[in-house]
Amino acid sequence: MEAAPEPGVCPAGAEAEPCPEPPAHRLCAAELDRELDSRSELIDDKEFDIPQVDTPPTLESILNETDDEEESFVLEDPFLLNVDNTDTHSYDTSSVASSDSGDRTHLRRKKKLPDSLSLHGSVIRLSLLKGISAQIVSAADKVDAGLPTAIAASNLIAVGTSHGLALIFDQNQALRLCLGSTAVGAQYGAISALSINNDCSRLLCGFAKGQITMWDLASGKLLRSITDAHPPGTAILHIKFTDDPTLAICNDSGGSVFELSFKRVMGVRTCESRCLFSGSKGEVCCIEPLHAKVELRDHPITQYSLLAMASLTKILVIGLKPSLKVWMTFPYGRMDPASVPLLAWHFVAVQNSVNPMLAFCRGDVVHFLLVKRDDSGAIHVTKQRQLHLHYDLINFTWINSRTAVLLDSVEKLHVIDRQTQEELETIEISEVQLVYNSSHFKSLATGGNVSEALALVGEKACYQSISSCGGQIFYLGTKSVHVMTLRNWRERVDHLLKQERLTDALALAWSFYEGLSGDTSKRKAVIADRMVEILLHYADRSLKKCPDQGKIQVMEQHFQDMVPVIVDYCLLLQRMDLLFNQIYDKMSENSVAKGIFLECLEPYILSDKLMGITAQVMKDLLLHFQDKNRLENLEACIVHMDITSLDIQQVVLLCWENHLYDAMIYVYNSGMNDFISPMEKLFKVIAPPLNAGKSLTDEQVIMGNKLLVYISCCLAGRAYPLGDIAEDLVPLVKNQVFEFLIRLHSTEGSVDEEVYPYVRTLLHFDTREFLNVLALTFEDFKNDKQAVEYQQRIVDILLKVMVENSDFTPSQVGCLFTFLARQLAKPNNTLFVNRTLFDQVLEFLCSPDDDSRHSERQQVLLELLQAGGIVQFEESRLIQMAEKAEFYQICEFMYERELRYDKIIGCYLRDPVRKEEVFNYIHNILSMPGYSAEEKQLVWQKALEHIEELLLLSPCKAADLVAIHFGEQIQSILTNLQDQFLLFQFLRSLLDPREGINQDLIHLPPCITEQFIELLCQYSPDQVLETLKVLEYCRLEETIQITQKHQLHEASSYLLEKKGDIHGAFLVMLERLQSKLLMLTQDDASKSYQGSAELPLLEDIEDTLMKTIALCQRNSHNLDQQQREALWFPLLEAMMSPQKLSGSSQCPYSESLKSLTMQVLNNMAAFIALPSILQRILQDPVYGKGKLGEIQGLVLGMLDTFNYEQTLLETTTNLLNHDLHWSLCNLRASVTRGLTPKQDYCCICLQQYKRRQETADEIIVFSCGHLYHSLCLLSKECGTVTKGLMRWMCYKCNSSNKGEKLSENFSELKKGSGASLAQTSSESLLDPQQIQAFDQLCRLNRGASRLALLTELSRGHSGEKHGLLSVSQGDLATSSVFQNENFQLHLAPPPLAED
Repeated sequence: MEAAPEPGVCPAGAEAEPCPEPPAHRLCAAELDRELDSRSELIDDKEFDIPQVDTPPTLESILNETDDEEESFVLEDPFLLNVDNTDTHSYDTSSVASSDSGDRTHLRRKKKLPDSLSLHGSVIRLSLLKGISAQIVSAADKVDAGLPTAIAASNLIAVGTSHGLALIFDQNQALRLCLGSTAVGAQYGAISALSINNDCSRLLCGFAKGQITMWDLASGKLLRSITDAHPPGTAILHIKFTDDPTLAICNDSGGSVFELSFKRVMGVRTCESRCLFSGSKGEVCCIEPLHAKVELRDHPITQYSLLAMASLTKILVIGLKPSLKVWMTFPYGRMDPASVPLLAWHFVAVQNSVNPMLAFCRGDVVHFLLVKRDDSGAIHVTKQRQLHLHYDLINFTWINSRTAVLLDSVEKLHVIDRQTQEELETIEISEVQLVYNSSHFKSLATGGNVSEALALVGEKACYQSISSCGGQIFYLGTKSVHVMTLRNWRERVDHLLKQERLTDALALAWSFYEGLSGDTSKRKAVIADRMVEILLHYADRSLKKCPDQGKIQVMEQHFQDMVPVIVDYCLLLQRMDLLFNQIYDKMSENSVAKGIFLECLEPYILSDKLMGITAQVMKDLLLHFQDKNRLENLEACIVHMDITSLDIQQVVLLCWENHLYDAMIYVYNSGMNDFISPMEKLFKVIAPPLNAGKSLTDEQVIMGNKLLVYISCCLAGRAYPLGDIAEDLVPLVKNQVFEFLIRLHSTEGSVDEEVYPYVRTLLHFDTREFLNVLALTFEDFKNDKQAVEYQQRIVDILLKVMVENSDFTPSQVGCLFTFLARQLAKPNNTLFVNRTLFDQVLEFLCSPDDDSRHSERQQVLLELLQAGGIVQFEESRLIQMAEKAEFYQICEFMYERELRYDKIIGCYLRDPVRKEEVFNYIHNILSMPGYSAEEKQLVWQKALEHIEELLLLSPCKAADLVAIHFGEQIQSILTNLQDQFLLFQFLRSLLDPREGINQDLIHLPPCITEQFIELLCQYSPDQVLETLKVLEYCRLEETIQITQKHQLHEASSYLLEKKGDIHGAFLVMLERLQSKLLMLTQDDASKSYQGSAELPLLEDIEDTLMKTIALCQRNSHNLDQQQREALWFPLLEAMMSPQKLSGSSQCPYSESLKSLTMQVLNNMAAFIALPSILQRILQDPVYGKGKLGEIQGLVLGMLDTFNYEQTLLETTTNLLNHDLHWSLCNLRASVTRGLTPKQDYCCICLQQYKRRQETADEIIVFSCGHLYHSLCLLSKECGTVTKGLMRWMCYKCNSSNKGEKLSENFSELKKGSGASLAQTSSESLLDPQQIQAFDQLCRLNRGASRLALLTELSRGHSGEKHGLLSVSQGDLATSSVFQNENFQLHLAPPPLAED
């Protein structure tokens, strides 16, 4: 079957079509040099030096190795699997275990290489050689040649057939020779291998039945027929000439390799055979001698005649000369046994030298080995970066030193760049109907006497169907021959053009253009011309392909995608003529295309990539942006363009009408070198409203600011709005602008115009900024005569304009004199200003007509003084005027200059704005270094004099100051203070710790503290109790007298309790409670006119009662039974007495009192036995006479509480017993459960547990499932001896917790290979499963543990032998679990008893 030729390939007939001529030498020395230069920066291969073994193994030792199928391979050089020396970029994994795993899919790379066809275009062309293909089919029909079986390519192409014929074709696809005959084929079988020597003079043919023939390709004569070179009955798989024409290598289906040495002695041709490798211990199925081209024949490595061999388990590189020597062996590792071993040599440029590189592969990983010879003659092999694929290979062929063509098992070609590992192109070749060599590998012609492993490899073997020569690869099909070549740059670009992929074609062409370096101007010109043709075609196509119908947005989007591509490449090629003439003319035919074209120019103009534009395009651009009302964009473009080719007046008018002031200034400056006209135009707009005293519009303010910036740029030598003025123009521009500013009158000024209009206008607009511009200009001026004159002149004009005019504010006048003061203060000052002018300014600022702008005038004068203006004034007069004008900051400035710091305190105190800052000022002066003792003393004295003022200002800050600096004077200060309330505030700030003053600084007599408490009782009685709690120093007796004097009962009770008089404190609170209860009964008696006044009184009673109960609870623990009864029974009596008085009548407050009485009973029950309480109640004369009905509710309530707590205790005990039983059952089940290891090998040495037979070695199995040898655990220090027993820790679990403290895991021992698991320890210690069960138990029962509850309850019972109720003892209020706010008991309370 004939396939249609690819576009660009010239089809040929059977005879006339020339074969694509193999270029003589694709990798000549010059090209190698260029390759070295161009790639010296790109070389990034990570190399792994494989060290030389001391004594390389001999062939005999390799042949005698035992290949155990069950065992993993053993390396001749153990360094190759040393994981410490393995680079992570070169291996999928450095783990021995993972490389041993049998799951092949685990090792297969899932990540696919990206499809780079769009980036590189089509890089290869596959063509059918019609002449050769037709004659192969014809030979099969006419002379019974049979089907093709093998191909070899050089300057001639040889095709072997299944009937023993060899067909020789020349470069024009003409049949030159037909060697052999069908008779010989019947005897020898099919041709299974072919080889042509370097000069194309000899052909070697290997046959399926084992014979070898040599032919003279010039005459067609049979030179040798070799039948005894190797064991009979084995097919020839490979036969290869070496670079030495007298030496060839053959490989048979027995897996052996033989060296054939051809000699001619006395006219007789002989052949000597030597076995290089015997297949009895491992079959070789691929051989590849190193071939060097003519220009590399002198390479030092060629003298060794290297040969690479691939067996089913390893790669060998041997040297045939000068004597047989093995230079390297390398095992495959794990791979698919059906995958085909592949070998390919090529000379490459790496690290500035050219050396052979061997690519070998079996499966989906390609290894690259660089072979070098050192000065001593030894050969070193370094491993390069591997290529990981997502498909299995059946062929690997170099097409040049950087590019390889790979054929996968589904007959798909992949073109790969070795250095970047990028896939350049993929192409399907199933149409070739590739010939496979399976029958020869199975040796069917001799009865199939081969190993199963070799037969399995042969299923996909196609070694003899693919041959490369001179950058071309020939593929032999069953009825055809195809050739694959790399396309040149023009073909690749054309291929993309035919597919209508113009942008890709442009990108590819530019990559070729950019990739050229050195003196390649002619080649660049050729590529540039081709790109121009494509660009013109692209422009035509974009116009033709434009959608005629539909929305305008669709058309715009179409051109927005197309136009930038054209502009980009025109800029890259520097062909502005092409862009603005031919292409723009084409685009102008379509109005939408023209508009988009112009808009697309904007980003290039703004980035200064596009400076020069033709006049027509510039004009169209301005009109287009104007029509689209995109004036800001237009302005941004104008200031980036060369506008010399434009109609200046038209552009200026356009800019002015549309307020594009930046563009207008730029056009004047760069178009006409006119720097004055823009200023005149802007002054005409902003001067009239400023002179009339009107406020400016926003637009006018923008113009004024631009004017100031423009003047600043001109005077600094910079162009506006960006760039710099030409150096030769800078002095001229500066002079012009200065002359303009100081003009006496404007060009079109009216008769009554004031002098110096431009300076006046700028001063009115923004005095400060205009003066800043002048200051910057004065900095840049060189100190020559003209510059000095300019400076003096402009200063005189400024003074004349501002001082003789009343229109300016104090701030503006101050700005001028501050500017002058700064200039006069410079060391190299040459300006002269009349000193009387400064006095006038001082009068102006200090003695205004009104008091307005006080702070502004003060700030202006302060700036003037700080700028150096102080030297212009008489200081005494200045201070006098500042005090008169109440300029306290000025006074402070002057006093500080004179070091009169004490005077500054008065300035602060009189300044209403800065009063609060006086405290920091005094503190800084007194505490910071840098001030003399005399200065500090004066400040200290002044502060003491004004202490009352300071206290009035802020008592807290004043107290802080006094505590730090006036500790010794506190008593005298207190004595001098007449205002009692001020004294109280001062003492509170000083003595109350909550105010934040360090009490260690203060050492006051107790009487001062008592004086403070006395004042506190007067002015803030509510805070007395809280203050007493935090006060550190106070005498109790005196303080109690003060609080009793002011009848503060709670405070008195607190102090008595603190003193230790518990009974006294209780009596104070009891008396207060009884008085309030009395008031309640009296209110009840007179309720007819009091209304509901008892409600707030009841709350007050409850509050007092709670405080009294708290007092009793706090102290009951430290009292005996009699003392407790002395507290609690009077309190109970006090609460019950109003109820007795009320009798049986139902008072409105009786229920409330009963509830409060119940609270007393419940609280006292924790400290006083229940029988005692009942006995005391029954002994009462009122209740002892049979009136128990009154207290029935109280007694029943007490009994209910007792029953509830008894039920609570029993239930809690039952729950805890149940939980304890459940936990113990779980723990026992965990301890007795058998252990199941996760794997059958040790987690440390990774060997199976049964392989180690040492008598002292035991098998350790942990409950987490990990298994170890005991010796391995000991080596990792995971075993410790405690109490004569060995305790083990799991190495993996322990190391994964990164050093956290672990509970030691006790493991079970499995003795030898026995089946029983023995417990190592009888102690009840927890293993991880038990710990997990316990944690789960804790999670289920969040909150207080039940054990804690039980402990709490039992403590209560043992503490009080006679107590029946023990729920809330006083000191447990904070520590008891029952008092915790999160405590919840999920039990219902008992039902309430019915009355």
